[in-house]
Amino acid sequence: MNQTKVLTFETLLTHGGESKKRGMSDLIAFVDGGSQGNPGPSGIGVVIDTPQGTKIRIAKWIGHQDNNVAEYMALLEALQCALSLKASTLHVFSDSQVVVRQMRGEYRCYSPRLYSLNWICRKLARSLNFSISHVRREHNAEANGLASSAASQRT
Repeated sequence: MNQTKVLTFETLLTHGGESKKRGMSDLIAFVDGGSQGNPGPSGIGVVIDTPQGTKIRIAKWIGHQDNNVAEYMALLEALQCALSLKASTLHVFSDSQVVVRQMRGEYRCYSPRLYSLNWICRKLARSLNFSISHVRREHNAEANGLASSAASQRT
């Protein structure tokens, strides 16, 4: 089973500075998914910070989904983006305790749809030095805003 590390955003960016904590192919991603209604029109938001200071922002409409599916779809997008950028490390921050705890193996997936998404995300994560941590909603505002705007595009 893939072991994930528990990191905090503060650990990565303090105590010696960002350059000492991150390699050239290390990415930090903030992910969020949301639906207007459960299920309802849904979108994902992903903000990826590169060591060079570049921010990659992704907002996508994902159809009519429930909130947990939207959260997983945001994680999947971050993983696919990291792999396409040939990153070696991806640190993900999500405000979804369900996704974070399921990815860490602390919660089981009982929903067939979530199980499938979890399996795909775990498979992709094995290609990276991957970690996922919970972050409070107020520290995930940019990804949340992108997800909300994407969900509103087709209501």
